[in-house]
Amino acid sequence: MALTVAFGSDERTALTDAVREDLEARGARLVLVGPPGGGGEQWAEVGRRVGELVASGEADTGVLFCWTGTGASIAANKVRGVRAALCTDAATAAGARRWNDANVLVMSLRLTSPPVAHEMLDAWFGTDPDPSEADNIARLE
Repeated sequence: MALTVAFGSDERTALTDAVREDLEARGARLVLVGPPGGGGEQWAEVGRRVGELVASGEADTGVLFCWTGTGASIAANKVRGVRAALCTDAATAAGARRWNDANVLVMSLRLTSPPVAHEMLDAWFGTDPDPSEADNIARLE
């Protein structure tokens, strides 16, 4: 994988550390936002910044966290061109990519375990958008 991933959270936790290690093991180049990168931003700032990195093309995709995942999703989705999807399992992550061409994967720090996060990353990076959904995806813009 030679992708650049905008990686952000408002907390550094065992989950963020595990996902960071997972992404690095896949060969991703990470752009760190918030506490994982040593900053002190809160969820709204982190979500917006990850969204900006993806929308501008500075990152190919984003992986984003907050306690529930909801606030970070909302903040990222305020950025034009971002389709952030709060996912709880691999099937949801695959569907977000397949049917919505989602470009930011959001996880809950409260609910997600490292093994489930790994499964979601496998699904996220292993699923391409379905060409038959192109018209629906275009309507999101």
